Amino acid sequence: MDEMRGWRTNRQIRMGYSGDMYDLPALKWTQSSFIQPQMMMEDRYFYDPDSGKYTVDRYLDDTEKRYGGIDSVLIWHTYTNIGIDDRNQYDLIRDMPGGIPAVKQMVSDFHRRGVKVFFPVMVWDQGTRDEEKPNWTATAEMMKEIGADGVNGDTMDGIPKAFSDAALKINHPLALEPEAFPGHDEMLAWNTMSWGYWTYPYAPDVSRSKWLEPRAMVNVSARWSHSKTEYLQAAFFNGVGFESWENVWGIWNGITPRDGEAIRRMATMERGLAPFLVSKDWQPYYTTESRGLFASYWPLNSEAVWTLVNRSDYVMQGELLRVKSAPAGSKFFDVYHGVELTPRMDGQDALLSFTVEPNGYGAILQVPGALSAAQQTLLTKMRSITQKPLESYSAEWNFIPQTLVEIPTTKATSQALEGMTKIPAATYRFRVNGIEIEGRDDVGVDFQYPWEPSPRRYHDHIVNIDTFWMDTNLVTNEQFKKFIDATHYKPKDAKNFLRDWKGDTYPVSWADKPVTWVSLEDARAYAKWAGKRLPHEWEWQYAAQGTDDRKYPWGNTWSAEAVPVVDKGRRLTSPDAVGAHPKGASSFGIQDLVGNVWQWTDEYEDDHTRAAVLRGGSYYQPGGSIWYFPQAYRNDEHGKFLLMAPSEDRSGAVGFRCATDAQ
Repeated sequence: MDEMRGWRTNRQIRMGYSGDMYDLPALKWTQSSFIQPQMMMEDRYFYDPDSGKYTVDRYLDDTEKRYGGIDSVLIWHTYTNIGIDDRNQYDLIRDMPGGIPAVKQMVSDFHRRGVKVFFPVMVWDQGTRDEEKPNWTATAEMMKEIGADGVNGDTMDGIPKAFSDAALKINHPLALEPEAFPGHDEMLAWNTMSWGYWTYPYAPDVSRSKWLEPRAMVNVSARWSHSKTEYLQAAFFNGVGFESWENVWGIWNGITPRDGEAIRRMATMERGLAPFLVSKDWQPYYTTESRGLFASYWPLNSEAVWTLVNRSDYVMQGELLRVKSAPAGSKFFDVYHGVELTPRMDGQDALLSFTVEPNGYGAILQVPGALSAAQQTLLTKMRSITQKPLESYSAEWNFIPQTLVEIPTTKATSQALEGMTKIPAATYRFRVNGIEIEGRDDVGVDFQYPWEPSPRRYHDHIVNIDTFWMDTNLVTNEQFKKFIDATHYKPKDAKNFLRDWKGDTYPVSWADKPVTWVSLEDARAYAKWAGKRLPHEWEWQYAAQGTDDRKYPWGNTWSAEAVPVVDKGRRLTSPDAVGAHPKGASSFGIQDLVGNVWQWTDEYEDDHTRAAVLRGGSYYQPGGSIWYFPQAYRNDEHGKFLLMAPSEDRSGAVGFRCATDAQ
């Protein structure tokens, strides 16, 4: 321990370290923000598109029921959808349902429940619309406007001091939480929080940032793991928190009942013992009386706490902890079980007998006399929630199934409607894969077709397709205006609806360009009015591919002449007129299947996420980052676009075409 303390002193001197930010009253809460989920804004527990309301209470009630609640929440509003068009990370907050006023109220709803709110900052977002001010200024101003408490630095191993300075300058201090840390120890002075991506050996590692600054909060992250035991034990040993991340880019990696109960118990103890867990005299690897039981010692004035983790698969019981030179009159309590312990004295040492469950947790509290009211409340609560052993809760992990949202059939016709092409019946081998950047081929990634037992990235199935009619061209602005004029259609959520139009009409010379800035709901409304429907994805792909398994609608070799010129600027221009690239037609004569605008097809949903299958890619490709929504130009690729609300879902690079059923 002397060597570890000496190293810490040496590093702090070399860093020129100051802990002033940790003394700032506005940021004291970070030192007890133990449980924080990253939550996708598209999560169905967070927002209800039918009522047009944020459902913060529903979201928080669910976390409390399953794992004891949260201290802060990171609302993820950008990746995976950012880059579908030129809206930047700040625009996507502005486009959240209800705009800034509703977002501000949503943040207040979290505060009402005692939960702090984070949003991410993407310093890599330099290919979309220029905000025309530095990231740190734009971030600080936006967080102040909506009342948020902190920012998470996506892909960052330390958030630059400029972000802290910008927030302080406008009198709105922000908790800075890089995704990983430390990239540079010096950044610990203003990064009061971070995530933890650690290794998990038998003897738990000591957090570098927590050792350098005991008041620093780490939330250990385990986004893809189905079992959280390793991560939770490492967090408890270090007196830090956990990133209870379940909705991973629209893929539900749910916490098991056993892990949920472990989080509840761990977090309850940490919240109740929070003042101890920032002790500058923290001593990891306090000697225990049993191999495989690891302890950290947290002295505070005349009291002390030990946090313990059992790294073995069997129960530990008996005399497990020796308190050396225990002060006379000390009382000891098994916090985990909520009971007082009677020590056996061995000279000046107190030997404590208690039980720690297999792969379980324990905490010992030492006080010089009577318990405080808060300590007594903690023991009472722990005694109540630990009546059942952890091993009685299921550790089995399961994916959640998806269902295809029905597309009602149309009146079957034997004659083509104007502008439609007949696609003959076929027994078609439908092979397609998702282009998601993350997730590998884990169960839950991408979609679950009606014939599949689970969601997965790669799909291969023989589909019997009946004869149908497909729009030869994408629906144009002129055609959509006829629908508006005939029906006076006004969406309930109208933000961004036909955003390129001026007043009630499209720009001059845009009549034959594909209509964009229409949501999936808007497209369905048009199709119903026209006596049509949106195509199923496999119909769309068959119309593009035929039966010869070609890579692109026109053949197996990419042709720049078959598609619009790619736009890599920071502002959207406009799609090309429909039919402007006849060399891109499929074997059936369908135009603009690839490279002009993305096209709405099917929608899938599960308990937490709605997502649309987008086909064909678009002309717009913001540059400078691998994290923007990727293109899917090949016939055997599709995009998964997470859905929240029409205001957010509409895009200047997404349009649609229709289909009808044939006799």
